[in-house]
Amino acid sequence: MLMMITMMVVQAAAGEGRTYEYKSMQSERRNLLANGLANTPQMGWNSWNHFYCNINETMIRETADALVSTGLAKLGYKYVNIDDCWAELNRDQKGNLVPKKTTFPSGIKALSDYVHNKALKLGIYSDAGSLTCSKTMPGSLGHEEQDAKTFASWGIDYLKYDNCNNNEIKPTVRYPIMTKALMNAGRPIFFSLCEWGDMHPALWGSTVGNSWRTTNDIKDNFDSMMQIADMNEYYAEYARPGGWNDPDMLEVGNGGMTKDEYIIHFSIWAISKAPLIIGCDVRDISKETLNILGNREVIAVNQDRLGVQAKKVRTEGDFEVWAGSLSRYRVVVLLVSRGPEPGPITAHWDDIGLPPNTTVVARDLWLHKTSSQRFAGKLTATVASHTCKMFILKPVA
Repeated sequence: MLMMITMMVVQAAAGEGRTYEYKSMQSERRNLLANGLANTPQMGWNSWNHFYCNINETMIRETADALVSTGLAKLGYKYVNIDDCWAELNRDQKGNLVPKKTTFPSGIKALSDYVHNKALKLGIYSDAGSLTCSKTMPGSLGHEEQDAKTFASWGIDYLKYDNCNNNEIKPTVRYPIMTKALMNAGRPIFFSLCEWGDMHPALWGSTVGNSWRTTNDIKDNFDSMMQIADMNEYYAEYARPGGWNDPDMLEVGNGGMTKDEYIIHFSIWAISKAPLIIGCDVRDISKETLNILGNREVIAVNQDRLGVQAKKVRTEGDFEVWAGSLSRYRVVVLLVSRGPEPGPITAHWDDIGLPPNTTVVARDLWLHKTSSQRFAGKLTATVASHTCKMFILKPVA
């Protein structure tokens, strides 16, 4: 199946009416993308999921303040990312993007300085098309070099690059142009491809961006979240330090799911080495939401230097076992009940990659407790409906 998809990508790219040597450009782009910005998945905040186009410079500053005051910044949530709708519809006489005067009157450079003074990083949004998805501001298609230099001059640290209004030019042609522009802009800028998984960017994204969307937009409900998790899991083998599969931003705290469902959401994103990009209003964050997003042990799984994305290793009806390798010979295991009934779920050593005679201790990452019991061959736990159990298994002598 993956071989067939690869052939489709190459054939589609070759049909653009311009020279596009896929294999030779892989090597070129690998050199272009050596920016060292994605050794672990990115962490931060983005305006879209909660605010959509209702953004302004004041709330961006207040969000930066809140990331610091809540302690989220110290946990690694460093990027403050402005999404769509920040610019005027028309460029200036020199063709430059212009911040919207009614909502960003001080300009993006002043906002960047403010965020940097908080020891945080500022991200911005553009589109690999003529207009962004909201159609309220220009895209960067045909202006890649100019826009990349503008972003660098403003002190931008992160670019989310969308896929709307693209004149039917394949993403395998459009996105590498911005890659090269960013690498020539004179400032390291994290490049987040928001291609929606249309042309399987996991197959080519590692030579173009630091992360790549594998799915359509997430919705703030359990079914959407789990469907997107399933789609993203298909590409697990393509994630590694330097480039990550992106199943879209976090909905934790936006109100569409229960506490337990948000815990599943955060747990799957963490073991999937997905970007942890907060999508709620952190200026008014509840203690419950803060406890989920601020779980240091779960964040540590996401940021583990081995960089292995976990996979779904066993499914029995509505019960699932997800597992992945961690550094120091450890394994992370997630037991998920996605159906209406509780029940026992068993992680077998031969499913999760442990030698059959291995004895382990199990650390529960949501209860923050290490079991006094030792496990050999398997681990079983009863899991309630729409809840999960998350463990790190550490071999013992």
